[in-house]
Formats: sequence, structure tokens, C-alpha cells
Amino acid sequence: MKIVVTGGTGTLGRHVVGLLRETGAGVTTLSRHGDIACDLVAGDVPAIRADVVVHLAGGQKGDDVATRNLLAACDDVRHLVYISVIGADTVPLAWLRTKLACEEAIAASGIPFTVLRAAQFHDLALTMVRGLAKLPVVPVPGMRLQPVDVRDVAERITALALGEPAGRVADLAGPADYELKQLVRDYLATAGKRRVTVGLRLPGKAGRAYRDGRNLTPDGVRGTRTWEEFLGTAR
Repeated sequence: MKIVVTGGTGTLGRHVVGLLRETGAGVTTLSRHGDIACDLVAGDVPAIRADVVVHLAGGQKGDDVATRNLLAACDDVRHLVYISVIGADTVPLAWLRTKLACEEAIAASGIPFTVLRAAQFHDLALTMVRGLAKLPVVPVPGMRLQPVDVRDVAERITALALGEPAGRVADLAGPADYELKQLVRDYLATAGKRRVTVGLRLPGKAGRAYRDGRNLTPDGVRGTRTWEEFLGTAR
């Protein structure tokens, strides 16, 4: 099986590429620093002929452009797997709307596809709370998260890539729900830091969406590796 992975050198991509290669699949990475070096947003994408394309590349801007450029380059692809984000259609943030635009472009492309929406990775949650904890008084927005381990996501993506196209599949979240203030407190305790925390009410439509839990999946698939386990090994 020939598989092309975009973003194969990233946080998720490294795990997925390793797991796919363990199965004996022929894997080529496509990214600025991959086996095929290119900039998806700029559109310098060579023709892609593969059994499966696993689209993991992403950033804060230009994901919709990059996805359309990738789709245009898919010359002979029988299955495209895409990683999206829970809340892409319910939380009114520009980045999430871009993710939804990517999903829609893939669905309209005519290429058989699978889309998996995942919760925030543990790594991203840690980056968030570390940033907040740099302040002497830590502002903590009122929201709940379902952080998921990148290895759980990689295992799910790998299984989907080796299977048949399935459209949008069940969301994947971590094994537990947390108030953001709990994640901050856990980090402070692990890091041995003392900080005063102050609750913050997020304004606008996005704030309401988070307060209503529209970034959560009530009945999706749950990963197995917990935030506490991740935090105990994070550096």
C-alpha cells in the first residue's frame, strides 16, 4: 500500500508515520521538511498518486487553501483521511471555520474520504496552561476541555487509513472532561509553582459556545491515556 502523509514531521504526523511503517506500508511524507518538500499553502504540490493520502498538515492560517491545493494535486487517490477538530461547526472561531471549510472541500472533491474530529491534544493543553501560568495572577477562562493524547489519535488515524473510506466517523476525545482551571492547577502543582488564579468570562458568541460545551463531544470515542499520565512525563 502506498500512503502519502502531509504534515508527517509534526506532532501527530511523526506518530502516524511510525505506526504506518510498522505495518509495512510504503509511506512518503509531504511537508516543508518531508520526503517531498513543498508548501501546501503556496500551492507547489506535485501530482499525487497513492492508495491513501493522510492529511495532517495544519496551522493557524491557510488550512482551507492548503487543502484545496492538495485536493487539486490528487491525481489518482482512492482514500483521503483528514484530521479535524471537535467544534468545527459549532464554535464560531475563524480557525475552526477554516477546519469546517476543509471538511466541506474534501466532501465535495469526489475522492472517497474519512474525516476524524479530535479534541485538543494534551500537548496543546499544556502549551495553553504554561502560557497562562507565566503571569503572576493567572486568568482562567471558564471552559471545559477533553484533552486527548496524540498517541491515541495516531492509533485511530492509522486504523482509519488502513481501512475503507467511512465519511465522518465518531469524534475522538480524551478519557475525561476537565474544567480549564483544573488543568491549570494540575500544571502548577507538577511544576512546583505558586500562582493566584482568577476566573475569566469569555465574551461574545465564542465565549457562549464554550460555556455551553459546544467544543465537547458527549458520545464520541474516548482515548485511554489521561491528562495526569501525560503531565507526569511532560518536560
